[in-house]
Amino acid sequence: MVEFLETERLILRPLNLYDAERLFLLDSNAEVMKYIGVAPLSQIEQSVEVIKMIQKQYAENGIGRYGVIEKASNLLIGWSGLKFLTEEINGIKNVYDLGYRFLPEFWGKGYATEAAKAFIAYGFKDLNLDKICAHAHSGNDASIHTLRKLGFEEKEKFLDELDGAECCWYELKKENFLKQ
Repeated sequence: MVEFLETERLILRPLNLYDAERLFLLDSNAEVMKYIGVAPLSQIEQSVEVIKMIQKQYAENGIGRYGVIEKASNLLIGWSGLKFLTEEINGIKNVYDLGYRFLPEFWGKGYATEAAKAFIAYGFKDLNLDKICAHAHSGNDASIHTLRKLGFEEKEKFLDELDGAECCWYELKKENFLKQ
């Protein structure tokens, strides 16, 4: 597991229990959770449990979602990263999934794209992956725009088992990323 990644404006590092308060701000926000398929969190202890679950993924899979720290403010503004899917999504598992989630005041600043590019490069170059997957709720135009800008291709639509919403499944192949 990489200790951290750095971009022009961001530090990407493993989440720790000290991040619970900022993570709770993110995961208790109804606007942030609108397309996730689960209700916003209601207690900070739930964020502590989320962090412990992600730390377990680090230990078992050597990868998981990382905290995104904005260099200018030194604040955790969201998370991003690769997750090894051990449970099926869209009938698919044992693939690496790109994800990201940010506080609304940091939307529209290119942070999702910037963080995702760092994790995609890490996945293809350091982990030697052939493909990275991603999925987004069909109505989440901002996330879909980000995935397309990164070079992901939509493969199919499927219904999310959590809330029955239509989602889009995306894939990015290593050779296509290296051509960019």
